[in-house]
Amino acid sequence: MQAPSCNPMPLDHLVLRGSPEAPAIAARFGTISYAELDGLVGRMASGLLAQGLDAGDRVAAWLPKTRASCVLPLAAARAGLVYVPINPLLKHAQVAHILADSGARLLLTQAARAETLGEGDRPDDCALITDEDALIGDDVMPPSSRNAAELVEILYTSGSTGRPKGVMLSHANLWLGAISVAHYLNIVPADRVLGALPFSFDYGQSQLLSTWAGGGCAVPIDYLTPRDVIKAVERFGVTSLAGVPPLWVQLAEAEWSVETATQIRRLTNTGGALPVPLVRKLRGMFPAAQLYLMYGLTEAFRSTYLDPALTDDHPDSIGRAIPFAEVMVVRPDGSLTDDGEPGELVHAGALVAQGYWRDPARTAERFRPAPIASQEGGTAVWSGDTVIRDAEGLLRFSGRNDEMIKTAGNRVSPTEVEEAAIASGAVAEAVALGVPDPRLGQAILLVARPVGISHESAQEKLASWFRAELPNYMQPREIRLRDELPRNPNGKLDRSAIRQEHLA
Repeated sequence: MQAPSCNPMPLDHLVLRGSPEAPAIAARFGTISYAELDGLVGRMASGLLAQGLDAGDRVAAWLPKTRASCVLPLAAARAGLVYVPINPLLKHAQVAHILADSGARLLLTQAARAETLGEGDRPDDCALITDEDALIGDDVMPPSSRNAAELVEILYTSGSTGRPKGVMLSHANLWLGAISVAHYLNIVPADRVLGALPFSFDYGQSQLLSTWAGGGCAVPIDYLTPRDVIKAVERFGVTSLAGVPPLWVQLAEAEWSVETATQIRRLTNTGGALPVPLVRKLRGMFPAAQLYLMYGLTEAFRSTYLDPALTDDHPDSIGRAIPFAEVMVVRPDGSLTDDGEPGELVHAGALVAQGYWRDPARTAERFRPAPIASQEGGTAVWSGDTVIRDAEGLLRFSGRNDEMIKTAGNRVSPTEVEEAAIASGAVAEAVALGVPDPRLGQAILLVARPVGISHESAQEKLASWFRAELPNYMQPREIRLRDELPRNPNGKLDRSAIRQEHLA
């Protein structure tokens, strides 16, 4: 596969990559061609500046997937502003934090959402607009000539491990990320890519930007149930589905017609490793689809992907570096690990973000000089995630350093325990936690959701499975079963909430 061009452009130029008459967006609010999208971007850019905003001002949006939420990332870029998307599932306290922390000068939202904001939630110098059509100006601003190194977006993390941090992204970060993904996923104009994940989530926003980079059609939806996703696939002729593991669990449990399942040509996953049994099930459910297993982090967008041709033989792998990324596995001293030796994943190269907004202390912790062995050099993202590289150069995710369970002198990856639980067939989802224990240091607590059997049967099946499959030190001391597990606003299992509930 020939490498894509590494010449970053202003982000708003993405609308110029599709055929003018081809559909760029298909949604409940209608179909928008690339020519129409370019016009909307230009008119909204003019409308934003008509609000009295200056270059570099932050513009926040707290919206579901409306026309404006699709257009704003490019319109703000064209106007020289900095876009701040806010997850529509967040409540007023989290929204207030993001508005204050970002120094937003304007908030675009809906009237019903605005009414939930309390006194002081919106800063005095942050204007409020509840009619998105008010931002559509009469003049059409032409494509910009912004410097690709300029800050163009602040993307706030979900906050599952503390208050949300604002990751600073440049035109180059987002442009090269979109080009990279469109390239290795082989997105073409005939593709219709479903956008079911929040646009405030880097993986969700990628459904828009990478689709436009490939000249395809983005299909944004807000959904309540897996059946809503299936209906959207049928209605819009979707060819590409993206999800995080909890969504794939739900979609795998739903009923798909053979006709609908066979029209899917691409499945993509990141935001957590897919359990091997789920990989096998998805491969069987969607026989015409290529399954892309990926790894990413907001601070560097995306790091790795597994060639779909290798999925059946390496279903537990996250693959190799994506275009424009340099990925290394290093020891605590910064030297590269040997094959089979666990180490920290470090990402260098053009996709590395500019740090955390107004947070030099946390920036210094995560964004540090690249290891000496790095070919790219410069600043790298030290992920805090433990991975293992095999002799073929393929990576396997092991767990987060700060989540490792230290029991009886052993370091246990929660991921291994969780994968073993799911492999038993008794549960669909599982989270392993370390709980204080005076004798062991930490004991293992497993919180899980049964699938198709009673809690009592699941307990018995899990206990028997663990005895047969895991060494004594890796076996949970306690198993707690729940009919539902909490999720964060990006659809991932909310490990922080689960930890707070069960370790209180």
